[in-house]
Amino acid sequence: MKKLIFIILIILVLPLIYQSTPTEILKLKIFDTFVKKYEPSNNFVILNITEQDVEDEGGYPFPRRRLAEIQVDLINKGAIGVGWVISFPQADRMGGDEIFATTLGYAPSVIAMFEDGKGNYPRFTGTVVKGNDIGGMISTGVKENLNTLANNTLQGLAIAPTDIDQLVRRIPLLVKTPNNEWIPSFGTQIYKALFNVKTYIIKTNDNGVEEISIRGIPPVKTDSLGRKWISWVNTPQTNLQEMNVADKFVFVGVTANGVMPQIATPAGLLEPHKIQAALAESILIQDSPYIPDWSLAAEILILVITVTFVWLCINIFGMTAGITLTSLLFFSTIFFGHYLIQRGILIDISWTLISQFITASIGFYLRFREQYKLRQQIKKQFGKYLDPRMVKKLQDNPELCKVNGSRVDCSIIFTDLRGFTSLSESVEPEMVTYIMNHVLDVQVKAVNKYLGCTDKFIGDAGMFHWNTIIPQFKLKLLEPIEVKGKSKPLQVYTWGSNE
Repeated sequence: MKKLIFIILIILVLPLIYQSTPTEILKLKIFDTFVKKYEPSNNFVILNITEQDVEDEGGYPFPRRRLAEIQVDLINKGAIGVGWVISFPQADRMGGDEIFATTLGYAPSVIAMFEDGKGNYPRFTGTVVKGNDIGGMISTGVKENLNTLANNTLQGLAIAPTDIDQLVRRIPLLVKTPNNEWIPSFGTQIYKALFNVKTYIIKTNDNGVEEISIRGIPPVKTDSLGRKWISWVNTPQTNLQEMNVADKFVFVGVTANGVMPQIATPAGLLEPHKIQAALAESILIQDSPYIPDWSLAAEILILVITVTFVWLCINIFGMTAGITLTSLLFFSTIFFGHYLIQRGILIDISWTLISQFITASIGFYLRFREQYKLRQQIKKQFGKYLDPRMVKKLQDNPELCKVNGSRVDCSIIFTDLRGFTSLSESVEPEMVTYIMNHVLDVQVKAVNKYLGCTDKFIGDAGMFHWNTIIPQFKLKLLEPIEVKGKSKPLQVYTWGSNE
């Protein structure tokens, strides 16, 4: 009954453990640790506008004419496209919007939009949904760029939502408005610009978004909310002075202090344009990590199988074998999870490992307590009659303590003090006690020395036996002895060790 109650409690507690904040953080940290590291694709470069650049220009923001010059310089240096991870919601006071808009059209370009939480949403076309129109993150509002610029290039939402530990790991390739319209992300628009396509396809299933398809690149797997797990690739970086951008798509952003916020990621604090570059790199990685739809079912199945195995090992094989098998299972689970993560399949094993540890700890405790009580019971029952060595052997092998009877070959000795009655009548009671204690002590020590059992004392008489409780000897036939007056030799036996 106690074991049944324990199993029920485990079943009830596990969902709470799984949904707890520490467990979720542990899961994410495990993913961060074991996710495969990738090399840059050599398709992208990051252009940093530094604090020195801001000082040289006399402040920030730069005039749009200066941005137009940077755009032209990048193209002349061989850039295949430019992504401005900078928003332009207002007109330039110096009147450079038209020239900047014109230069944006010289090469595939994308400008960023950011969320403002005000419930305003630009209209986008070119979204094709294959399946039910479900899934996706709901946007709180988008700050659109100046129409002069937006009409001459593509714009995408540069969003970086955080996980429960306030780190950015997953970025949506699209978001949804409350009116059920789709807004593409900055990363999605980059590939539309590079391959000059007008549409992209959202494939959904019963859970939500499954993958995003853009002509020119393989389909990109996402979670049900359309989020892509980011592989933090060390994309090459350059500056306005060097502009090493030949045959690269350039992500332009500001690293000067106090201009753009730094965002916490597993790779450290990064500016928005570096995060968007990492997203673009991750889209191209075929085995980039993702959480499959069947991950939860797989996690539950792995947990049930492994926890059941742990419980059975402890209760069937005992403490020593149970510890060995449980440890082997624990490290095998870690290896299996690492194997899947290295291949881009993010399966959470953290709560499985926690459950294994909890089950093993409680199981070993119950098993130890049960064995301890049994050993104490054996000691209490046989300690008065057997040598401590024999008691220990019974404690180590409780199965020898059979409740039912059995037939064995044994030896029994009865002792009795000759003349004890007359002796006890002739001496003081104290002397009788002294004599009895001495005589019985000598007998018990001799019996214990040869691994016998003291059965009982009846006054001055004693009963002792061997090979009964713990069979340790077997009869061995010696050479027959010729005895006068006997028709055949006498069969003589002696005790020999079983070991």
